[in-house]
Amino acid sequence: MKAFQFTEYGGPEVLKQTELEKPLPRGHEVLIEIHAIGVNYADTARREGQYVVPTPLPFIPGAEIAGIIVEIGDQVSTVQPGQKVVTLIESGGYAEYALADERSLIPLPENLDFQMAAALPLQGLSAYHVLKTMGRLEKGESVLVSAAAGGVGSLAVQLAKIFGAGQIIATASTDEKLSFAKDMGADVLINYTKDGWEKEVREATGGKGVHVALEMAGGEIFHQTLKCLAPFGRLVIFGNASGVQIPLYPTSLMARNQSVIGFFLPQIMRHPQILQPSLEELFSLLAESKLKLTIGGVYPLDDAARVHELLQSRKTIGKIILTPQSSSF
Repeated sequence: MKAFQFTEYGGPEVLKQTELEKPLPRGHEVLIEIHAIGVNYADTARREGQYVVPTPLPFIPGAEIAGIIVEIGDQVSTVQPGQKVVTLIESGGYAEYALADERSLIPLPENLDFQMAAALPLQGLSAYHVLKTMGRLEKGESVLVSAAAGGVGSLAVQLAKIFGAGQIIATASTDEKLSFAKDMGADVLINYTKDGWEKEVREATGGKGVHVALEMAGGEIFHQTLKCLAPFGRLVIFGNASGVQIPLYPTSLMARNQSVIGFFLPQIMRHPQILQPSLEELFSLLAESKLKLTIGGVYPLDDAARVHELLQSRKTIGKIILTPQSSSF
């Protein structure tokens, strides 16, 4: 089978095509013929060796896949070959086939195609849990969503509205992206590439600051976001797209009773009692047309390196999908 992997850390150019033996499912594993692959910032962090946990080499990125079960292990009892499913895996998604545990599979809803199904789980769950589980958003509170035109950001804007946020402030790097965030439901639009953007956030809240702030850029933007918090405010970190680490002085949080909280989706995935209800709620909101998925681009798997370039240059809106060329739609 065709797959894209890297054998060293670095830029998009280290992501190269390789030919591998098609894996054989054992025990509770199933083999999935992949029809759609969700692309995420975690994939680029893995490639650069900057992920939250170590990335072993060689490595095939891709945690979010949708496709058809073609083979099953000898202990599989809940699914059969021919079923359409979507799932999250640790690695291996940038390929024509991948293994997954039967207990992680989600049957594809009838009204969703492969591409739409692959666009929801990782970023939808991230947006859901940074707001509700980690940010503890309550009705009427204000929310600051960074990178609001991205996959997680655009879903976070919508979910904040659904969860009853009183004010949603969106930041993005271009007017086009801010317009998109407005269409998703944002109340206040701010370009974070302009000097002093954090002052605009405080002005928009009458000088109080926001109750919940979502931050994924890292670097200086982290400290600017921290300045946007209200007393008792919660800043949830769910990424470090800049790759720049900046020190935090914990005592700076004390005067205003503020919190800085880290979020890592794999920890949620290890707790089915938290994961399953939230995923069911997301698919329900999608089925009821209360949640809108935006596919910003669909590219063949051969363009994986180029897609990484586009993602990291902030030239994308919404969710980016890769499709193995052998797949038919």
